[in-house]
Amino acid sequence: MDILLEVVTAARRYADLPMLLAAACVCMLAYLCLQRPSNLPPGPKGWPLLGNMPTLAKSTFLPATLTKLSKQYGGVMTVWNGRFPSIVLSGYETIRTALVKRAEDFSSRGCHPGVAVVRRDDATGEVPGFLMSPYGPRWKQQRKFALMTLRDFGVGKRTLEDRVKEEANAFVQEILSQNEKPFDLKILTENCVCNIICSIVLGDRFEYGDPEFLRLIRLLNTTVEAKPSLLDVVEMVLPVFRYLRLSRTTIEVQALKMFQGFQEFCSEQIEKHRLTFDPNDIRDFVDAFLLEQQRAPDEPSRANFSDKQLQELLIDLFLAGTETISSTIRWALLYMMLNTEIQEKVHQEIDSVLGQSTPSYGQRSLLPYTAATLAEIQRIKPIVPLSVPHKASRDTTLNGYNIPSEGYEILVNLWSVHMDPLLFPEPDTFQPERFLDEVGNFVPHEALIPFGVGHRMCLGEQLAKVELFMLFVSLMQRFTFRLPEGAPKPSMLGSFDMASFVNPPLPFELCAFPRE
Repeated sequence: MDILLEVVTAARRYADLPMLLAAACVCMLAYLCLQRPSNLPPGPKGWPLLGNMPTLAKSTFLPATLTKLSKQYGGVMTVWNGRFPSIVLSGYETIRTALVKRAEDFSSRGCHPGVAVVRRDDATGEVPGFLMSPYGPRWKQQRKFALMTLRDFGVGKRTLEDRVKEEANAFVQEILSQNEKPFDLKILTENCVCNIICSIVLGDRFEYGDPEFLRLIRLLNTTVEAKPSLLDVVEMVLPVFRYLRLSRTTIEVQALKMFQGFQEFCSEQIEKHRLTFDPNDIRDFVDAFLLEQQRAPDEPSRANFSDKQLQELLIDLFLAGTETISSTIRWALLYMMLNTEIQEKVHQEIDSVLGQSTPSYGQRSLLPYTAATLAEIQRIKPIVPLSVPHKASRDTTLNGYNIPSEGYEILVNLWSVHMDPLLFPEPDTFQPERFLDEVGNFVPHEALIPFGVGHRMCLGEQLAKVELFMLFVSLMQRFTFRLPEGAPKPSMLGSFDMASFVNPPLPFELCAFPRE
């Protein structure tokens, strides 16, 4: 009899299981909804747990999808990638208000927990460097040091031009060695741009075939080429899985591999510099930092100039300065191949002004059509179209909506500005003339913001401008670029993803024909 009663009780218990599960789900969803702060910016209606993932997953180009949604929900909008919310800022006025007029409120950063573990400074508990570090006195001090040091070692001075000229010549020779045959320019371009950074921060360049240099390039490509796995998607829906899983996600594995490899490389370079350091002969960025270590008057200052801080600064300089510039150069050559009449105009202007003489950045005013072409390339293909995600420095408001400081990243949709027809008529048309006045002089546009705006705008903007101009002019002076015979038109969409923030062109081949 007792056994029978137990069977009946168990049957009743399991008969109620579906109802209990349904009730538990309702309670969980109610709890999640109640956890959301009140008065968030509006946004597209999402699915339970999934949020707006189904809509975002169907997007062929996320910045364009967010721009379209902003027409309906406004310049300040909330989207949910599973359980991870993002505040999206769209439109020039909204972005300028937040990042320039309200810079103290909107200039911080967040960092993925898995990456933060590798990059965090145990002494301060913060992610050092300047790219992902939180906004505050420490970040301001480090950014000021980096800007001043880069300026001392050539950014904005003729010495930088000498470095770029040297690398441009090596770049040209590598392209000549292709003998007019089809080839993919990606690795060569990354080698060229990375070498310019090496010459500034490490005091020397690498030969393109150097094994150590090739390892550095492979590390740079690790995160850019990483794609999310099923586990990445599951964690977006149910973040609790981050604490239950036994293995890392694909994105984390790739990011950790890259950062650990970079940390090893940078530590080796720091030690090499320390062995030959002479305070009376400061050769490069690393030496300047080591000198600052010696000058630091007290313990807090010395903590801000630790080897860990230098290591992470170097990583940020390589990350921020290599893929962005190399991708812009590749977009530029792609547009030249597909717009032969514009390529010919650039050739004619360079020939009439420079002939075969070596270009300099100071001559950009003499090459207005070339400058306008570069500006149009950066407008139509901003390399970081959603910028590097921001974070509110404190709980604040914008356009009447609450913006929490914790748990919400802020996406700055630069694409929405560059493709605004009120600012740039016929924005889908590649038209360098939009940056020229009636007599052909180059006219900058305040809404052209490929480097961002505000306190977090690109640290290396001046360096990037010099590199882009001189490399582009050097290439156009020496070569005519064409698609390989019979090759299909390359995709103009790009391969944007939120793991790397950048939008490089999809792989394509070209032929470089030397000009007489």
